[in-house]
Amino acid sequence: MAVKNAARPSARDRLLAAADELFYEEGVHTVGIDRVIEHAGVAKGSLYNTFGSKDELIRAYLEGRHARMAQRITRALERYETPRGRLLGVFEAQGEMFAEPGYHGCAFARASAESHPGDLVEQAAEGYRAWVRALFTRLAGEAGVPDAPGLARQLHLLYDGSGMSARMDHDPTSAAAAGAAAAALLDAALATTRRVTDRSGQPT
Repeated sequence: MAVKNAARPSARDRLLAAADELFYEEGVHTVGIDRVIEHAGVAKGSLYNTFGSKDELIRAYLEGRHARMAQRITRALERYETPRGRLLGVFEAQGEMFAEPGYHGCAFARASAESHPGDLVEQAAEGYRAWVRALFTRLAGEAGVPDAPGLARQLHLLYDGSGMSARMDHDPTSAAAAGAAAAALLDAALATTRRVTDRSGQPT
């Protein structure tokens, strides 16, 4: 008995797959909507019936990137047993992405360079960045850092700089350097806490 072919992906899935490939490689505004439609192999009306506009397609593309990035990092952090390991593991996970063929830098930074204040691209980028900052804040708190938001801001700067260096300097080892700097910042924050505790007998 012949095996039936797997169901063909929906027009929405094909449009998102085409947008993910073309927008990430070439830029969200450099790529015209006709190229996305042709690459997806769908009728022009499918895009407007599904997303309403190119801007909405771009937002969906970025939200998909956000979801996959969050899932990937969350899954990677399951390898570590300690709060310290999980916090520094973010940079190890970042380094794994840098080493992959086809890495073209942060999709959100690339798209934001072509955006305007308040537009859908900026909103999607802000959502992703808020997630990264919240992740670092939570991990810093779990590691015992009193000023977790303050350390999270510093770690976020390292995270951004690591991605920029990997892209512009073609240096996938930048994540390891950022991780070493993150370890030094974490140790300094914890050492300060221990000194205060030793003097007062209890944390302040």
